[in-house]
Amino acid sequence: MLFLKGLLGIEENVTNHPEKLISGLGAAVGIGLVYGLTQWFVPDATAWILASMGASAVLLFAVPHGPLSQPWALVGGHLISALVGVSVQQCLPGQPFAPALAVGLAVLLMCYLRCIHPPGGATALAAVIGGPAIHQLGYGYLLIPIGINVAVILAAAVLFNSVFAWRRYPRTLASSGHVVNKSLPTLTHEDFAAAMHDLNTFVDVAPDELSDIFARAWEHARQHDSHKLELHKGAYYSNGEVGAQWCVRQIFDCDDDLSRNDAKLIYRNVVGVESEQTTLCRVGEFRQWVRCQVQKRNGHWVRVVPEAQ
Repeated sequence: MLFLKGLLGIEENVTNHPEKLISGLGAAVGIGLVYGLTQWFVPDATAWILASMGASAVLLFAVPHGPLSQPWALVGGHLISALVGVSVQQCLPGQPFAPALAVGLAVLLMCYLRCIHPPGGATALAAVIGGPAIHQLGYGYLLIPIGINVAVILAAAVLFNSVFAWRRYPRTLASSGHVVNKSLPTLTHEDFAAAMHDLNTFVDVAPDELSDIFARAWEHARQHDSHKLELHKGAYYSNGEVGAQWCVRQIFDCDDDLSRNDAKLIYRNVVGVESEQTTLCRVGEFRQWVRCQVQKRNGHWVRVVPEAQ
């Protein structure tokens, strides 16, 4: 099952339910405005324009901090692609290779101009295969409906996301307010998972966003290092490794007093190296292996930070 999940590339979306609902509501608001304006200006072109703007709505409202969602990517990606699409249609009307050429040139220019926005490909394609209603617009296609639609959905994204401090758009307006502790302990798999859970936003990670994740991960590691780890029957523990050596074990059974290094316990590997294996060992051996207590939250193993005494 895990192999199939990795092969299919099923995303690890760690956002909570309210955040997912906010994303859906924002997309509905943005597209509602775009749809109304498109019908007003170009009734016959509604279906084609919504194809690209609907894709933009996914980025602006579900991944507002991603590099592909930022204003220059949105505006440049759509307008440059529209320009390319119209130019190809004007120069090579009705040619069977025109749609592929338009999309290919649009992607090339977006790469060079650093405004990659996947929905731009649909905008270029619509300019070529959109039919008479689109072709008659000529280069006016860049202004009506593309320019107006882009302006509307951009304004909607800025205003809607501004209501929520953690997802303000553009991402430069979203300050985490997280202070990095300068004493940096060793990071573990669980620190990263906990940081992603705290961040509560689904991101196509940019350098500044990744920096915030690191800061939160350091904080989780610092909090853990200030507490003494206790062992409990039924609890889950990690070795704190990363990559192929990472492992989570559950104490399945044990002696009553686990404060003694010669006490015995039985653990089973839950995730990672030698999973499902059950082993008897002494507490001293287990303590040499263990790094932190963990729990499963939203499908991820995160560190358990005991309350300060």
